[in-house]
Amino acid sequence: MLDIKFVRSNPEIVKQNIRNKFQDEKLPLVDEVLELDVRNREIKQEVEALRAEKNKKSKEIGACMAQGKREEAEEIKKIVAASGDKIEQLSTEEKEVEARIKKIMMTIPNIIDPSVPIGKDDSENVEVERFGEPVVPEFEIPYHTEIMERFNGIDLDSARRVAGNGFYYLMGDIARLHSAVIAYARDFMINRGFTYCVPPFMIRSDVVTGVMSFAEMDAMMYKIEGEDLYLIGTSEHSMIGKFIDTMLEEEQLPQTLTSYSPCFRKEKGAHGIEERGVYRIHQFEKQEMIVVCKPEESKDWYDKLWKNTVDLFRSMDIPVRTLECCSGDLADLKVKSVDVEAWSPRQKKYFEVGSCSNLGDAQARRLGIRVRGKDGKYFAHTLNNTVVAPPRMLIAFLENNLQEDGSVKIPEALRPYMGGNSVIVPKN
Repeated sequence: MLDIKFVRSNPEIVKQNIRNKFQDEKLPLVDEVLELDVRNREIKQEVEALRAEKNKKSKEIGACMAQGKREEAEEIKKIVAASGDKIEQLSTEEKEVEARIKKIMMTIPNIIDPSVPIGKDDSENVEVERFGEPVVPEFEIPYHTEIMERFNGIDLDSARRVAGNGFYYLMGDIARLHSAVIAYARDFMINRGFTYCVPPFMIRSDVVTGVMSFAEMDAMMYKIEGEDLYLIGTSEHSMIGKFIDTMLEEEQLPQTLTSYSPCFRKEKGAHGIEERGVYRIHQFEKQEMIVVCKPEESKDWYDKLWKNTVDLFRSMDIPVRTLECCSGDLADLKVKSVDVEAWSPRQKKYFEVGSCSNLGDAQARRLGIRVRGKDGKYFAHTLNNTVVAPPRMLIAFLENNLQEDGSVKIPEALRPYMGGNSVIVPKN
């Protein structure tokens, strides 16, 4: 969410930013919020003047009564009462105006970083760098569920009967591999200085609207019926929410946390839910990282965060690339974002396995996350990044480590989490 003072002083910058994000339908909102802002300040000035006059007249009533001027005192009382009615009327209007201003300000997108490429959608995202050599083996790579089925490692049919499409049972070595990757990712981030955390898996509506746009909320979040609670779509939401309405001392920054959680998503929209696979599903588990820092440090942290994910995947012999998200692919709160994509030997292309985002002070403004520094108070910057999110990550792992005989090689870094095994062998 932008500062209304910034919008007031830079309306054309705000409008051009909206155009850059190809959201022209939001352009009228800028003029509307500026008109409301003018009216809001007029109301405040009028109420202040009325209160001052009311206080002055109230003192006159006492003086008149002391002098026995009852009729004059009664006339003044009428003026005071009328002022009170007008103040009440204006105060009601003020609340309505401020509510509308807040709603609009939460809809106007954040100002994107100048380095962000301009483009309409994810088809115009820009490749930045590749890490590792993508290899296509001479033998055929089966679809990921077929690989898992050879290990008796997945049961989608039972999951459909129990919960419907978008759910799964992981079994045996595949389930163990899933947990091993999560545990390895946890320790990987702890070794990089992050504090490990297991957060609440449900959050209140004020946290939801603090961490994401209304459009994202509608497309992602599951609401708990009868309660002001939502299942988290990613632990980033719960982790950033940890700092809601807090005043951090500058010496406490940066806050660097890595968290484990299950994640629940509607996956509403064009992509839909897969019936055969586990790429796009309603439930999965993830290791996440978040940073709360000083504004001047957020660009450096952004680079550190995505590099953590690249290093993790490369330690498991998975080639990856980074892809800069264009303006039209950025969610409204984001300043800048990069996707980490893993190589798929079967598809002979890369696919998304993680996303790193710098949100500037947008979430901090919504949630009231402030910092007390030597030069005064200011809003913190927040960043988030996926460490690893199986089972999607398992697709990349299995395809890149599959051997011609059907076995799957276990990279050295992961072997302590797999009982020392260097390979897992299919059951059929």
